[in-house]
Amino acid sequence: MPTLVLLASLYCAQGLPSGLIAHSLPVLLRQHGVDLAVIGVLKLLALPWMLKVLWAPWVDRIASERLGHHRGWILPLQTTVILCVASLALISPATLFTVQLPLLLGLILLINMAASTQDIATDGLTVRLLSERGRGLGNSLQVGGYKVGMIISGSGLLIVIDQLGWNLSLALVTVLLLLCTVPIWRFPEQQRIPHRPMAAEDARGPRLLLSHYRGLLAQPGMLAWLAVVLTFKLGDALGSPMIKPMLVDQGWTNTALGELTLISSVAGIGGAALGGLLYARLGARRSLLIFGSLQAAGIASMALLVNAGGDTGLVYLVALGEQIADGMSTVALFAVMMQKCRPEHEGADFTLQASAQVLFAGLVGAMSGVLAKSVGYVPLFTMAGTLGLAALTLLRFGIVRLEAADART
Repeated sequence: MPTLVLLASLYCAQGLPSGLIAHSLPVLLRQHGVDLAVIGVLKLLALPWMLKVLWAPWVDRIASERLGHHRGWILPLQTTVILCVASLALISPATLFTVQLPLLLGLILLINMAASTQDIATDGLTVRLLSERGRGLGNSLQVGGYKVGMIISGSGLLIVIDQLGWNLSLALVTVLLLLCTVPIWRFPEQQRIPHRPMAAEDARGPRLLLSHYRGLLAQPGMLAWLAVVLTFKLGDALGSPMIKPMLVDQGWTNTALGELTLISSVAGIGGAALGGLLYARLGARRSLLIFGSLQAAGIASMALLVNAGGDTGLVYLVALGEQIADGMSTVALFAVMMQKCRPEHEGADFTLQASAQVLFAGLVGAMSGVLAKSVGYVPLFTMAGTLGLAALTLLRFGIVRLEAADART
């Protein structure tokens, strides 16, 4: 149980600043008259999340003897995020969103840099703490904890900020971040995770990056597995960006969309929990095939909502089903990604897989609007579902072989 609390708190701590930056700040900036081009820069400031693969091997190699390997990274980096959010809470929004806008953008960049690097250490710690059979539940906590943090600082912050104000609302986010730090502060890493001697490589050597990832790609079956990682979420990436624009075109208001997003996010957390429970029973391959098929069906079913936006019950039924399937499939994918990580290289190996998946999915998602405009929503969602099913080919025909879950708990 303490391990589960630890993992949930670490990923919730990552979701809190992410929800603030991705969901709350764009709305608040626009309300204060900030130019759309400046708001768009927020996406650019998330670049550390895509580039963290470049310094991930050093996070695996450099350790603190006093705090422990992973705690030695997580504690100072999470403290940095807390100090940045606390600084935002001390400044008036009328000033922060105008004359001190460069300060805001600088703090956001620093938050992204610290949080993305902390994520490497957190993933490495998670892989080492969880057995194969426990990775389903562990990744349920990863996905669910992150979504909870996103909901609190995204939808939740927007709901309460008019009553509490910017300063008090951000102060509450800071307090939540502090509470999320308690489990990792109390975690006895030196006793729970024995120290392993490192290989003879120079931990700070310039050739570490190349040698590290070359070693990963040389693992048997790794190239085929990376093909699965790159394609497993492509159907969802192609279709999901157009769900809300489609509903807007059918007259859905911001409030209605906010309520739908909140409820469907909670459903996604439930899907992640269900996926984690089933993963241990079904095993890696069957989980990916079943959950991936449900994911493809979920995004394809969005075609049913075209010209049916007035049927609120149908919209909620389809949207919740899609989010449940997405949560289940994400847990299965992350669990197998952990299975593919090498001892002593857990953080960087997981980071490479995750970064490659996010980058490729982002490129495909960028084309969704162009396709929707060219062919319409129904063909787009149909293509997305078909793409999701096609991505399962390597798994369906046994081209990619996955290890069976072991019996450890």
